[in-house]
This record gives sequence, C-alpha cells and structure tokens, in this order.
Amino acid sequence: MLKLLERNVRTIDGRLVLLAPPQTVVPRVFDNVDNDMRFHHALVREVQRMRGGIYLQDGAIERNQLSSDGRHETPEDDKSWHLVILNNQHRVSACVWYREHERATRMEQLRVKNCPLAHVLGWRDTLRNAVESEMSRAKENQLRYAELGGWAVSRERRCTPEGLLLALAAYSLGRLFGGALGITTATVRHASSKILRRIGGSQLEANGALVPSYYDPKYKCEMELLRFDSRCPSPRYAALVEALREKLTRVLVVGRPWPVVETAQFEPAPLSTPRSAPLSQQPSFAA
Repeated sequence: MLKLLERNVRTIDGRLVLLAPPQTVVPRVFDNVDNDMRFHHALVREVQRMRGGIYLQDGAIERNQLSSDGRHETPEDDKSWHLVILNNQHRVSACVWYREHERATRMEQLRVKNCPLAHVLGWRDTLRNAVESEMSRAKENQLRYAELGGWAVSRERRCTPEGLLLALAAYSLGRLFGGALGITTATVRHASSKILRRIGGSQLEANGALVPSYYDPKYKCEMELLRFDSRCPSPRYAALVEALREKLTRVLVVGRPWPVVETAQFEPAPLSTPRSAPLSQQPSFAA
C-alpha cells in the first residue's frame, strides 16, 4: 500500500485542486492561484452534488435533505478550504473540507456542537471539556484549530488510495499553515474511523475519560470523534505527509475573492474547461 501511495503522491499535481474559502487572501506559499469566482462556484457545486449522491446511496441521508438538483449543502462549504481530487474526466471523485477557527474558544462556536453526545446529559460535559482542552492546547502552542468534514469518495474510486490521500493531505495542509490541532467525525462502517486512526487520529479525552463512539440519527450510522495533530502523523506515513505538503504548494488553488451573483443567464463553465494548470474503493469517511 505504501508503494501505491507513493506513486499516487508523485502524480497528484494534476488531480488535486484546493478551493480557498470565499473572500480569503490566498497565502503566498501557493504558486498556482486562479481567482476565478465562477470556476470556484462551479467546483463547489460539483463537490456538493457528488457528496449528495454518495451519502444518498449509502443511506446516510434522505432525498429531502438534498437541494432540488441533488446537492448536499452545509454552512461549512462557504467557510472552508476544500481538498478535491478529480478523475480523468475532470470530475470530482473525492473531497473533504477543512475549516480553521481563528477566534473560537468554546465548543458552541464549532460544528461539533451538533454532535448527538453534546445533548446527552452523561457525556456533554466530557465532550465540551475534551474539545475546549484541545482548543486551549492549540492556542498555547501557537497552532491553528481546525474541523474536517464532508468526506466523500465516489464509488468507482473506493478501491483506490484516494480517500487515504485526502486524509494525509489534510495533515499536510495543516502543516503548510503552520501546524494545527483538529477534530473530525468518522463513520465506523466501512472501517473509516479505523483508517483515520491508523494514520494518527485518536479519541478525544477529558480527565481520563475517553469520548465514546455514538449513533448519529441524522446520518443513520455509528460515528467516532477523532482528534489529530498535523505535526504528529503516524511515523509510517510521515514521509508521505511531508511529500504532500510540498505538492500542495504547486497544485491549482482556486480562489473566490468576491461573492458570485446568481443570474438567470449564469451557467458555470464545465469542469473539463482547460485551466492554467491541468485538472487532470476507499470509503466515504463522514459528513
């Protein structure tokens, strides 16, 4: 598997695209930036459509939880970086969002506040203490604090390393931004949480009590909350994380410096439209 991952990392340049959060100044560490509002908008919609189709097929959501054109929309989509892998037809085949929290100090300011454990009398205080302890640790160590979500891998790519590549790239992105502590939800089905643990994820803990897995009725599956430290991936994958960090500086970054104004005449350009750089079964992890 490591050899296969190494080969994929070497050729990821033309398949991995980063979408910057709207109205964000893209850091100069990135060499290939295209501030194209409409292209950014089209890619986010393609991500939402692919994600919606996967979650619907997996039985994680109902059709009425999608937009009229089949997209899975979340508030985080307009506040996050998106790591997107494209297939040979330049369509989205895998994705995850990465949201940094610069000013948050309480769990209620994070998406994790919606976790079912946050509403269970016997666990909500443990969860809050565990999360806020991580946030304090990040501040003390001058690190970013981030949430990851929206994991999805298309069915035809589930027997490839793409899901694992995205997870490793999330570590790399955190490193590129100066280091990060973070949190993500992961499904127990398909061994998704097991995979994330293998590369360095671990259970949240507060005062010696581990935050347990839980059933999420919204997505109809058993889930785990896992913490990660971008500085400390599993030693087995450390070299790949560093190689991906170097690659991320050269992949296409699509920015959206101004809001997109929807009009009746607007039609997003097809994703196969040539850009300044080519756009050339791992499980779906979690929403």
